[in-house]
Amino acid sequence: MVDAPAGVTPRGLAVQGYEAIDASVLETFPYEYPGKATAVDIDTDEFTAVCPWSGLPDFGTVAIHYLPRTKILELRSLKFYLLSYRSVGIYQEHAVNRMLEDLVRVVEPAWMEITLDYKIRGGIHTVCRVSWGDSGRARP
Repeated sequence: MVDAPAGVTPRGLAVQGYEAIDASVLETFPYEYPGKATAVDIDTDEFTAVCPWSGLPDFGTVAIHYLPRTKILELRSLKFYLLSYRSVGIYQEHAVNRMLEDLVRVVEPAWMEITLDYKIRGGIHTVCRVSWGDSGRARP
């Protein structure tokens, strides 16, 4: 993956590069029921990043679904992690993949899927979805 350069967009707006995404804040706690297939669903409609070309904000809903093995994602740390995207110039399709990479590395789930459902901008609605591992269930 190539990091987006920090700097100024063609429209003169400042954006941060991928180095501002802070995966080091992500924390977990032990899952006390290993072997039990307990699906964990998390969502928030407060995600924001910026378009790397225009510097304009992108707003969306993040939905995280996973099956834990031995760790559970700590939610306060997830909030700080998502907040670190706020001024990052990142394409929507890249944001969802970066999140998946970071969360899989920390949580080590049996399966994980992340969906970013962006607010309509310029009359276009975008939903990006990526998954890792085998959920054991059919997708819609």
